[in-house]
Amino acid sequence: MSIFNLLVVAVGVSADAFAVSLAQGVRIRRHLHRDALLVALTFGLFQALMPLLGWLLGAQFSSFIAPIDHWVAFTLLLLIGGKMLWEAFRADHSEQTNGRVRPRELLLLAVATSIDALAVGLSFAFLHVDIVPAVIVIGVITAALTYLGVVLGHRVGTRFQAPAEVVGGLVLIGIGVKILVEHLTA
Repeated sequence: MSIFNLLVVAVGVSADAFAVSLAQGVRIRRHLHRDALLVALTFGLFQALMPLLGWLLGAQFSSFIAPIDHWVAFTLLLLIGGKMLWEAFRADHSEQTNGRVRPRELLLLAVATSIDALAVGLSFAFLHVDIVPAVIVIGVITAALTYLGVVLGHRVGTRFQAPAEVVGGLVLIGIGVKILVEHLTA
């Protein structure tokens, strides 16, 4: 696989993580760069580990994973997006997140947005792709894009907190629906 194709794949699998990181940036009130780095490292790590896991599993378990991967991602994104919508409309908006990234939620989002990377790893096994450079490129691209996403989301969120959280929640739900529809119509 050429470096150009690998970069395209890396950007493709990190697109969902970038969109989710925008929503996370909306919620951050202080310690922006520390939390942005936490989000970037978490998403980058998961986006790198999932193709590695997929590559290791190869075709052995693809028949078990493929039928449900879209439902898992859809459910996680729907729940988290719905929670963001609920929090955006709460009367006491100020204490909902304490302006920080929630570790449990961050892990769920990282898993939900990296499930497609697992499938990419499965295809890497069939294509005999050198997995070490592939996971490094995917992890670094994802980390960079999600860091940028958090910072951009924060800039918008500080001006338009409640509407931006509504949009962020809708984006998460939309990504989940997109994943589900793509898999059900494929």
